[in-house]
Amino acid sequence: MQVIDRRKAMSIPPLLRLGFRPFFLAGALFAAIAVPLWILALQGVTGWQPSGGWLAWHRHELVFGFGLAIIAGFLLTAVQTWTGLPGLSGKPLAALALLWLGARAGWLAGTPALPLLVLELIFPVVVALVMARMLFAVRQKKNYPVVAVLILLALADGLSMLGLLRGDDGLQRQGVLAGVWLIAAMLGLIGGRVIPFFTQRGVGRVEAFAPIVWLDRALLIGAPLVAILYAAGLGLTASLPVGVLFALLGIGHLVRLARWQDKRLWRVPLLWSLHLAYAWLAVACLGMAAWNFGWVASPSPATHALNVGAMGGLILAMIARVSLGHTGRPLQPPRAMIAAFILLQLGTLARVLLVEFWPVGSLHLAATCWAIAFGLFVIFYAPMLCRTRADGHPG
Repeated sequence: MQVIDRRKAMSIPPLLRLGFRPFFLAGALFAAIAVPLWILALQGVTGWQPSGGWLAWHRHELVFGFGLAIIAGFLLTAVQTWTGLPGLSGKPLAALALLWLGARAGWLAGTPALPLLVLELIFPVVVALVMARMLFAVRQKKNYPVVAVLILLALADGLSMLGLLRGDDGLQRQGVLAGVWLIAAMLGLIGGRVIPFFTQRGVGRVEAFAPIVWLDRALLIGAPLVAILYAAGLGLTASLPVGVLFALLGIGHLVRLARWQDKRLWRVPLLWSLHLAYAWLAVACLGMAAWNFGWVASPSPATHALNVGAMGGLILAMIARVSLGHTGRPLQPPRAMIAAFILLQLGTLARVLLVEFWPVGSLHLAATCWAIAFGLFVIFYAPMLCRTRADGHPG
């Protein structure tokens, strides 16, 4: 609030005053629509094909459509606090949001691969450049890893789009899986900062949760290393060394989670939703280790533990809390969001544990839970995101 011109800020439409507003709303709405659309496509009732086909669309858009939109909204908001410089707002923010929306529409409209590649890559590159410009301007070295992960995400997106351009399903899959684990790296990086902080504040704890610096650094390096292995095509078949890497990552996340525990957090929905979602990140890593060790037949349950439980769960919990704080409201979510958090967990359990025994039903149950959870966020948070702050401040 101290780094912006109040009069100028208040003249901007509320939806465009900070990055979290358009991207949280658009990302959640896209999540609520895209998964049911995928289910309809599986049933053959959609009547058209997006670029590359429905499978290519589904696996790409969860990561680079939905996931990257929410990450952009969070980072473009947080960077103003980190640097003391004005964040992106107004027409530049609207233009960036339209770039994201254009790529989503381009995929669904069946745009040819080459123009779609250009349209798709502009968004992550611009987000990385904006973050780099602001962080480098104040030499804030502790957040440089954020820029590095964003650049790697843009490269992974480029690899997946190159696969689409060449009609190479394997190459596209390598890019998407690399993107998935780069999202995991970002979840670990941001979650490792905000979950203990939110927990301390939420339960009224006096002392902070002291980080284990070497563990934080190891986890920050480990997930991008997995992503690089996938991008190189080295993680697509089971491998003992890769299994060991995943096992170490899973154990590291569990150690972190155990150190953040406080029995009072289980009475606060904005906290237990974060902790349960972070637990799915550890489950995903350990599940991938089990597959690489040959203990389970498929990596799919672990991948969906990451995509649905960790990414979906952490995103839903984070945007529910951040939206309240940044719109000047008490940190008490609408009661419907408790149902949303529970539905997201039920959907994850269905997609990860029931699919082998109840393949079609569990898929439909998981999709329904996911869509309702994000739909509830849209219904109850859209008015907050589209209106001025409750306390009258800009932002």
